[in-house]
Amino acid sequence: MIIAKTLAEFESARAAVGSGKKVGFVPTMGALHEGHLSLIRRSVQECDVTVISIFVNPTQFNNQNDFNTYPRTVDNDCTLVEPVGVDIVFAPRVVDIYPNAAKGDGAPLDTRVLDLGGLDQYGEGPRRPGHFNGMAQVVTRLFDIVKPTHAFFGEKDFQQLAIIEYFTRNLQYPIEIVRCPIARGEDGLALSSRNELLTPEQRAAAPHIYKCISKGVDMVGKVSVAEAVAAITQEINSNPLLETEYVEIIDGSTLEPITEWDQAEKIQLSCAVFAHPVRLIDNLKLK
Repeated sequence: MIIAKTLAEFESARAAVGSGKKVGFVPTMGALHEGHLSLIRRSVQECDVTVISIFVNPTQFNNQNDFNTYPRTVDNDCTLVEPVGVDIVFAPRVVDIYPNAAKGDGAPLDTRVLDLGGLDQYGEGPRRPGHFNGMAQVVTRLFDIVKPTHAFFGEKDFQQLAIIEYFTRNLQYPIEIVRCPIARGEDGLALSSRNELLTPEQRAAAPHIYKCISKGVDMVGKVSVAEAVAAITQEINSNPLLETEYVEIIDGSTLEPITEWDQAEKIQLSCAVFAHPVRLIDNLKLK
């Protein structure tokens, strides 16, 4: 396994791969867990070469404290992925991804405003201004550097995945975006690097989120959409360690919140919940 910590090191390793091979790519921000490993295993199974990136992207954090406290465990991450079959780990510096950082004058790292197809207008978008544009900045930059044939993303970040699929088509990247199911613990909690920031008490409470949203499946067509949202929100908040930021029932294609069950063929429930100060997101297909 090659560990490339600069752009030059990665470009050398990538050139050695040659052409005509299926190159799988799993972009990450590190603090790797079983969810990431499930994506990596699928890439190893389906592709000739697997590349992962480890980069905590500053342009997608609208909360500086969240960026500062995000877990950074590159050495442990590399130890974890080597036996899984990763060929190249790309753990770049900020200047490798955003050359403007070399100027050191406080200018924006990346001024591009990408077309996200309006998919950022709902859900996480209004609540995390600039997040999805920052995510698109780094993913497109990594696509340009890594030049994968396949890229693997988990459905836990449902809205992010929809946006990535959109701009990959819109920018005509010759990359197949591979959707992978949410990886959950035995207790149902969606695996996330942020779970490491939970206290033992919060970690014990967090599976309550999935337990509550799972009840939404049985509510389809039996109560109104508004009543389902209210009931699920109330039940999550019944745990004193959890505070719901939002529960939304949305069109699975447009991501727009719906008001009637027959409004969309694909229906998804999405939510964000605080186990203060840690923010957890989850989603579930309802129809």
